[in-house]
Amino acid sequence: MEDKYVRNSLRFFIGVLLLAVLYSCANIASPNGGPYDEAPPKFVSSTPLPNQINYKGKKVEIIFDELIQIDKPTENVIITPPQMEQPVIRANGRKAVIELMDTLKENTTYTIDFTNSISDNNEKNVLENYSFAFSTGESIDSMEVSGVLLNAENLEPGITIGVHTNLEDSAFTTIPFVRTSRTNDKGEFTIRNMAPGTYRIYALEDVMRSYKYSQPGQQIAFYDSLIVPAFELTTRQDTIWKDSLTIDTVMTVGYTHFMPDNIELRLFKEKVERQYMLKPERTDEKILTLRFNTSLDTIPVPVPLNFTPADSNWYFLQTAEEGKAVHYWLTDSLIWKQDTLQVEVNYLKSDSMNILRPQTDTVQFTVRRRPVEKKKKKKDDEPEPIEFLGMNVNASGSINLYDTVAVTFSEPVAGLTKDHFYLDQKVDTLWEAVDFDFFPDTTNSLNFFIKRPWKYGEEYRLEVDSATIFSAYGKWNDVYSGEFKIKKEDEYGHLYINIEGADTTAFVELLNSSDQPIRKVKVKDGGVLFMDLKPDKYYARLVLDVNDNGVWDTGNYADKRQPELVFYCPKIFNIMQNWQVEETWNIKATPMKRQKPIDITKNKPKELTKKKRDYKNEGTQSSSNRNSGVGGLRF
Repeated sequence: MEDKYVRNSLRFFIGVLLLAVLYSCANIASPNGGPYDEAPPKFVSSTPLPNQINYKGKKVEIIFDELIQIDKPTENVIITPPQMEQPVIRANGRKAVIELMDTLKENTTYTIDFTNSISDNNEKNVLENYSFAFSTGESIDSMEVSGVLLNAENLEPGITIGVHTNLEDSAFTTIPFVRTSRTNDKGEFTIRNMAPGTYRIYALEDVMRSYKYSQPGQQIAFYDSLIVPAFELTTRQDTIWKDSLTIDTVMTVGYTHFMPDNIELRLFKEKVERQYMLKPERTDEKILTLRFNTSLDTIPVPVPLNFTPADSNWYFLQTAEEGKAVHYWLTDSLIWKQDTLQVEVNYLKSDSMNILRPQTDTVQFTVRRRPVEKKKKKKDDEPEPIEFLGMNVNASGSINLYDTVAVTFSEPVAGLTKDHFYLDQKVDTLWEAVDFDFFPDTTNSLNFFIKRPWKYGEEYRLEVDSATIFSAYGKWNDVYSGEFKIKKEDEYGHLYINIEGADTTAFVELLNSSDQPIRKVKVKDGGVLFMDLKPDKYYARLVLDVNDNGVWDTGNYADKRQPELVFYCPKIFNIMQNWQVEETWNIKATPMKRQKPIDITKNKPKELTKKKRDYKNEGTQSSSNRNSGVGGLRF
């Protein structure tokens, strides 16, 4: 009896133990692997050694302490002196391998600047600003200069930097740079391993990798002064942290300070766009279209060749696409019904020297007519549908105090005057007729404007009677009546900016959150006033308008003319309803590279942030994910 009891107890105990083992196996959590590897790859050894002299090989191998990868080596790895034949750059396990294809120059220091392209293979920790150098001669050059390159018009970060020991102006356009570098995502650059001497420094959008200014459309920058690299031995304070909040030790250490380190380059593109006519178009029988590659200052006048208009006003003019397209709306049906029309066009065209010269071309317009669609049969008493002349008025609801009412038609209209429109103002509860200015758009025959010195809070009604306005093709308008209000004064805010540091003619552009100008005011009596602003966030850009023409002008290398200086205000202006804001802006108080607010900077710096890991819960989470199948079973 006792033996049976023992056997049953033993079976029960073994069963419970097996169930416990099975349960623990089904819910086992994988180890979290400990803390993340947050350190970048570390240099171990190389062939040749760093800064080795008298090296004659063309292959460089650099070994790190872990597996690495090189991000976009053809773009991010800069080898100087510039290589005319593309080198082979690759990651091979823990090695960075570089094979030079060009013949090595005698007594020359070679620099391989990896910028921020090297990172470890797992956590992508970046080895920042890493460079490697060796020399084919008895010594290695060690001087360096640094600075910042930004776009001259909008202070966005820039591109390739290069220097010449040949100080002639022609060197930039005829021979490659002797040493190069690139900007980082903040526009900062450092040119390393320079020999003592005197240099000129440039920037270049070098898409062709010629390392010289060979195409007029390239973006460039040049420095007015000569560069003489120098250095001094000095000290600085280095801080060692116990953690992110606690300082361990502050030490004074010596270092080599290379100069100059404050070079400022402003990138620009010369105004060298050639002007020429593109293919003529006639997508509609009533419209002849001439397209150009750039905006025109003078509109071409077409001269008929294979037809004779009955009237000198045989077309209406309309410009489109920011002045690059010109539409001629034909008014004579005997003309537009012809399949082919030939006209003579006189316009300005760029010659081989990019000088605008008068050009006369014979242009042919051909229309492809579609087959006439068969109309559906209608009942005898069913009227023909009326296709009215399209008329759009941009005034509805509430408009701004400074707005002009625009009336746009779908087709050119003839004989339109202000008498076709009725503008009434609401006084108390009654509508009273008021006077207004009415004028056509000088560049677009479809547009007309209604203007009046509006006042805060006024209410208006605009009306047009039916069938009083006719297009050149016989369509007439439908009846129109629309009401609109002028916004009240307390719906706006006002901004006055005191300007310091602008010692010449200048203007300030108020910008929206997309870095687009919405207002422009000339600096007067040391400041600018922006009235009647809609509540919003605004930014400001100032242009030193040296020639006082009201626009930003680019530079010219041949004339040694720098682009006009642009300054961004680091402040954000928050304008609220019924508020008056006054600010002071010293345009030179903030360094150029820190002026533009990050909110409207398009090419934002790629901030290197440490990866966060939930060490406590990640094992549980991975276990939960694995056991989320039906009934806890895994297949």
